[in-house]
Amino acid sequence: MAGDEQFLEALTEARLYSIGAFFCDRHPDLVDDVLAQSVQIERDGLARWAAAEEVSAESAFQTLVTGLAVRYYTAVAGGAV
Repeated sequence: MAGDEQFLEALTEARLYSIGAFFCDRHPDLVDDVLAQSVQIERDGLARWAAAEEVSAESAFQTLVTGLAVRYYTAVAGGAV
């Protein structure tokens, strides 16, 4: 079990974890929206979703990465946000 604890601790040092933790802490009211949008981006594809939402591809990518970070953070932290 000590190996598992070290492994999980290492996961919390990842940049994606930090982004997810920061977003959840600073914008708890937006978590559900960013998660839903990121799932939709995965389904539709980045360019198609950006065009449909009338946002830049860069903005769509940031939304996607934020959603992934929130999912990573909640998976490692072991709780709902």
